[in-house]
This record gives sequence, C-alpha cells and structure tokens, in this order.
Amino acid sequence: MRRLLLLALLLAAPFGAAAAQPFTPEQEEAIGRILRRYIEQHPEVVVEAFEAAQAKARAEAEESAKRAIAAKRQELEADPPSPVLGNPAGDVTLVEFFDYRCPYCKQVAPTLQALIAEDKRLRVVMKEFPILGKDSVTASRAALAAARQGKYEVFHHALMGLKGQLTEAAIFKAAAAAGLDVERLKSDMERPEIDAQLRANHDLAQALDIRGTPAFVVGGELIPGAVDLATLRNRLAAARKPG
Repeated sequence: MRRLLLLALLLAAPFGAAAAQPFTPEQEEAIGRILRRYIEQHPEVVVEAFEAAQAKARAEAEESAKRAIAAKRQELEADPPSPVLGNPAGDVTLVEFFDYRCPYCKQVAPTLQALIAEDKRLRVVMKEFPILGKDSVTASRAALAAARQGKYEVFHHALMGLKGQLTEAAIFKAAAAAGLDVERLKSDMERPEIDAQLRANHDLAQALDIRGTPAFVVGGELIPGAVDLATLRNRLAAARKPG
C-alpha cells in the first residue's frame, strides 16, 4: 500500500503546480496506465494492500466489540433470566451464545462441560440464540421452559447430545427422557417471559455484532467459533489476572 501511494505521488510530481488542480482526462489515463503496469509487474503490492486492509478491519472490529461488551456487561453477566451453569458464585464469568441446531455448538459442548468440571470457580451464562430456523426456536423455548422445572442443565445437555434432525417430536421426547413434565413444558414455552428473553438475547447479540454461533464472551473479549479447551483455559487465565 505504501509503495502504491509513493508511486502515485511520484507520478503526480512532474505535473508541478497543475497537480494541485484536478487532472485532465488525458493525465488520469496516463497515470492509470503506469499504475496498471506497475501492479502487473509487482502483484505482491495488491496482496500487501489486501492484508493491511484486513488487519485494520480486524483491529477495528475487536475494539468495537470491547466497547460494546463494556457497555453491555450487566446484560451479559448479570441478567437474572439467563440460565447459569458451573459455579453461580464463580470468580470469572464465561458467556456463550449458541443454537441447538448448530453443529459447531454441539462440537464445543463437551469441551465446555469438561471446563466446568475441572474449573470449580467458573460461572457460565447461557444465552439461547436460535438463528437456524423454527426448530431452533422451539428448542430454545423448551430449554428456557425447562428452567421453570429446575431442569435446564440436564435438558440442555440432552438437546446438545441429540443425533440426527432436531425436530419438535425429538425435543419433546428428550424432555420426557430428562424427567420433565412435557405438558407443563409446552404450556410454559408460550409464556411472554420467554419471548422477552429471546428478544433480549437477539438484541444483545446484535449490539455485539455476533453473527453466528457459538460465540463466547470472557474478560471483555469476544471469542467467535468453536474454540478448543486450551484456548478457553488461556482466556480464563487472562481474565483472572489483576488489572
């Protein structure tokens, strides 16, 4: 990018005082020919420019996410309706946005369980974020309704462990196997509080520019994708460092 800018300046220099004025069509065409020839001879400058633009965009996105997380920390970590796994009084909070139909969420679910099992000071806030169709919404409604029977965690794991298509029939079959009162569950799924919770989660995800699942938030940082156990351990350790 710097080389392209320098070349443009050098090309403009011979025009002297006229360079302060708009170029004529003939001058623009001449400069364009020279620039095209230079790029053909040095294609690496295009790659460098693209990589620099990507790096700048990533840095800006990360900074924007940090500001949004700071502004929404209360909603992320201390929203009473959001189910909590692990230690409710833990010294660090990990937030997960997920969808029960998301294969990457299913892939990372055992990792999260292992992390909770080994880290007794970890608090995990679950943000139901159904974005993959009506069956995803049904599953999230059922999971939040299961919390009213004190069975969110067992039902959450059951849904994450389901094989094949996630259908309404499969959801209610898993609910019965988890010991839930299915008729009560169906009734509770229609409660306005559950509508409000799902809307709040979508609004929060939008504010953080979360566009897919899974997505984690810890220590003021957004971590997109199905990260491995070592990565989560490292991020939690960093979040626990003073200052």
